[in-house]
Amino acid sequence: MSAVSNSRFGVVLVTAASEGEAQKMARSLVESRLAACVSYFPVRSHYRWQGEICEEGEWQLLIKTDLSLFPALEAHVKALHSYEVPELIALPVVAGSESYLGWLGEMMEPLS
Repeated sequence: MSAVSNSRFGVVLVTAASEGEAQKMARSLVESRLAACVSYFPVRSHYRWQGEICEEGEWQLLIKTDLSLFPALEAHVKALHSYEVPELIALPVVAGSESYLGWLGEMMEPLS
């Protein structure tokens, strides 16, 4: 298996307030075919919000997707999210295994 370059795909980072919220978003994104896979895990975040320095436990989602779907994915996340300004950052995949990237694309194709 060789590594192939493909900027079509990416990883979108989203933080959630709770494990339940992360789980709900992950399942919904995969069910709607806006993501092939979503992994999530607990993180500790430090940030500035409304003039205050905050430190919170959050859940980080790693959403593997086709970046052409980003506008729909963003709208989907915002509709489910509890934050006023949710994190939505897309990072392109610059290289990956051909078999994995093939699978990734297949998982986001509409069902026939």
